[in-house]
Amino acid sequence: MGKFNKTGKRGMPELNTSSLPDLIFTLLFFFMIVTTMREVTLKVEFKVPQGTELEKLEKKSLVTFIYVGKPGEEFRKKMGSESRIQLNDAFAEVAEIQDFITQERLSMKEEDQPFMTVSLKIDQDTKMGIVTDIKQALRLAYALKINYSAQPRQ
Repeated sequence: MGKFNKTGKRGMPELNTSSLPDLIFTLLFFFMIVTTMREVTLKVEFKVPQGTELEKLEKKSLVTFIYVGKPGEEFRKKMGSESRIQLNDAFAEVAEIQDFITQERLSMKEEDQPFMTVSLKIDQDTKMGIVTDIKQALRLAYALKINYSAQPRQ
């Protein structure tokens, strides 16, 4: 029979961390796939009208959005309840649209600039006068490809 030596203290075995980078990259990949990034914080409320002859936009990177609608609840006391224009993350006036379009065009690649489309996301209760003013400003900025956002009629 053998003798067992109990003089040496048994330590805890080390944790194997060789698969830890694989787990981290798997989680990173999962969150990159699932997460969507919102580019613009909406400050106006709008309900787009319904339409029948709708087409999807091909290249979203070539689309610039102009939002028109009533200011959100937190902005109504300051801005009123009339329809307002939102360009990116700020309220704007019709006179600022030309500069906005110029800046958006300059931020695109030169070969993509002729294909720039301006999409108008306008509340269905907005008066046509503000839409006409926006279209005139777009005409002065040479943004002649205009898209009106709508949802399918049910």
